[in-house]
Amino acid sequence: MIIDTIQNAEKYRSLHPLFERAFGFIRESDPANMAGGKGDIADGLKSIVSTAAGKAKEDSLKKFECHDKHIDIQFCIDGLETIGWKPRSACALPNGEYNEEKDVRFFSDQPDTFFQLTGGQFAIFFPEDVHAPMIGDGEIKKMVIKVRI
Repeated sequence: MIIDTIQNAEKYRSLHPLFERAFGFIRESDPANMAGGKGDIADGLKSIVSTAAGKAKEDSLKKFECHDKHIDIQFCIDGLETIGWKPRSACALPNGEYNEEKDVRFFSDQPDTFFQLTGGQFAIFFPEDVHAPMIGDGEIKKMVIKVRI
């Protein structure tokens, strides 16, 4: 997992061939004024923009998730988002079967740590990172970029 600000995104472009394009999309678009919805950026890159009320910790943990075929770049556009995290290698309580169509698997474990993102900050979640996003009290606007591995 990586946590940083969009101003430092250049440091991470060498980690995956599509990261430069993904971060370029964030910088060149106008996320604050983007409508919600899903879209294709390029082959292997999809964006999801959403605005929603933050969830209670217990509700978010019902979908403590990770992905096998994608890396998530979760970019906070506006609001204060708390996210729970735990390494997949430390998770021992699967919650259902892997959903190949949605590329998601869930766990019933508890996060090892919680951290916050605010406008202009992002987190990168690799397949090894189990995460519970969207915890918060107010409205959160975010963009998730799905990077195919």
